[in-house]
Amino acid sequence: MIKQECGLSLPNCPVEFAQAVNDTLDFLSGKWKLPILSSLMEGKKRFKEIERSVPGISPRMLSKELRDLEMNKMITRTVYDTVPATVEYEITQYGLSLDKVLLAMYEWGTAHRKKIMGAGNKYKK
Repeated sequence: MIKQECGLSLPNCPVEFAQAVNDTLDFLSGKWKLPILSSLMEGKKRFKEIERSVPGISPRMLSKELRDLEMNKMITRTVYDTVPATVEYEITQYGLSLDKVLLAMYEWGTAHRKKIMGAGNKYKK
């Protein structure tokens, strides 16, 4: 399956596939980037709006993750000349390219939860 999807010759495909997956995991590591991006897929938001839409994130962690997302061209930060300054964050077209990844993760996670937590399963909470 990997050979067909990556379109590479068999000897090179596993290495390049693994590198691409590792690059993705390195970028998306941690528990906050995807929820922040998901929040911004709804539209522009200010810092406090993002903070409220991502339960459990501290202001310090949100600030760090927003800087990282901006550095990786996933979001843009716009500062408006108001008193006090207004700052809005918006997902970029490049950030929106993760929508299929997020949807696939949602679908897999939902199916996995049903399988693990399903009727008669000893792991059911």
